[in-house]
Amino acid sequence: MLLALSEPQDPAEADHLAECPACRQDLDALRHVAELGAEGQDLGRLPAPPERVWLGIEAHLAAAESPAPVRPIRSGRTRPRWLTPVLAAAAAAVLAVAGTVVADRIGQRAPAETVTARATLRPLATVPADANGTVRVLSDGLMRVDVRNLPLTTGFHEVWLIDPDHPTRMIAIGNLADVPDATLPVPPGVDMNRYRLVDISDEPHDGDATHSGRSLLRGTLTS
Repeated sequence: MLLALSEPQDPAEADHLAECPACRQDLDALRHVAELGAEGQDLGRLPAPPERVWLGIEAHLAAAESPAPVRPIRSGRTRPRWLTPVLAAAAAAVLAVAGTVVADRIGQRAPAETVTARATLRPLATVPADANGTVRVLSDGLMRVDVRNLPLTTGFHEVWLIDPDHPTRMIAIGNLADVPDATLPVPPGVDMNRYRLVDISDEPHDGDATHSGRSLLRGTLTS
């Protein structure tokens, strides 16, 4: 193991390595393990591997130290007894770190979004037919709006929720700010069963907060 860490070689070990291809291969594997450890500069911040990993390493080492059954003698050099358990322990340690990294990354993934309502936006009669969009309302009170091929405007595109039973009742959600998609907060207390019509309008920069009357896309939210 010390050889893999670039420690000085014992003359007897150097002679053995010069004549034993199997041991040279094992040494190369250990050096690769050492290089992986040197590259993982931030591994100290990872959670410790589960106890079962270390128990498995100890069991593997104990098995390696137990007397081996008598086998036919083969010609050529055999690897030293110290090398097999060390190689097994090094490999097990790398697997433990890799498993910890995977588990840590899985634990950091964002939870899956819960969609409570969605709508397909379609163009009104005066709007090019390739204009379209989708809307998803999430359980955390956000609305994801994704639109494509909206007509150019000298003002801005605004998102509205409208009560289809009383079209003059509407709530401004926010504008798309020259981007095709946006995540907008739905005001607390809005009844999405009532304000279920989503409207994308073309609004001028005139300081008037009311709807311009120029709707581009519309769609009805369904659960």
